[in-house]
Amino acid sequence: MTDKIVQTDQPVLLVGGGESDSQTIQALHRLAPVVVAADGGAGQALAAGLMPCAVIGDMDSLDAAARARIAPDRLHRIAEQDSTDFDKALRSVAAPLVLGAGFMGARRDHELANYNTLVRHADRPCILVGADELVMLAPPRLQLDLEDGTRVSLFPMRGLRGRSTGLRWPLDGLDFAPDGRVGTSNVATGPVRLEFDRPGMLLILPRARLEAAVRAALASGGWWPSL
Repeated sequence: MTDKIVQTDQPVLLVGGGESDSQTIQALHRLAPVVVAADGGAGQALAAGLMPCAVIGDMDSLDAAARARIAPDRLHRIAEQDSTDFDKALRSVAAPLVLGAGFMGARRDHELANYNTLVRHADRPCILVGADELVMLAPPRLQLDLEDGTRVSLFPMRGLRGRSTGLRWPLDGLDFAPDGRVGTSNVATGPVRLEFDRPGMLLILPRARLEAAVRAALASGGWWPSL
């Protein structure tokens, strides 16, 4: 584990090198004013008109043009190859919330590794934002202000149990596991409250519900302890 490279009391926009666009990055910047890039994501941040305060990764995908525009003291190389650039960046940021762009949709193996990182760093509040959906690791308790009919999908990355109100199919009394029961395509009947007994449940919502997810994450009252 590294020491924290970025410490802030504001939400952080973390830009990766995967599938994203300037419009998405700029929209997330309005919610998360501190900009950090994971390696080659610096190029996407610059293309959106944003200068990252830090670039974190092994620097194998940061091109020369982007590197030349960024002050050397903002480049933080972590050379080890046992983790992804998303992992390196997420564990190096201390913030109330991280919004990630460029970590979904490009390569499925990278995307799955990023979900693995969310679970392994369950103490780091983070929402990954794609073209149509957002994915976050559910905290111990979460209150979401959702409209009736909103799709609420839940996918367990380990065995766990939960409780809910405001879902068409309640979670209470059910055992969830990646090789057993999952919770995809549930539906909100109004505001939703979720509780889980351990970290490991991925919450998947339509991207249109991003601001509701951000409000809920910031108001959750606590994330999981460091593993």
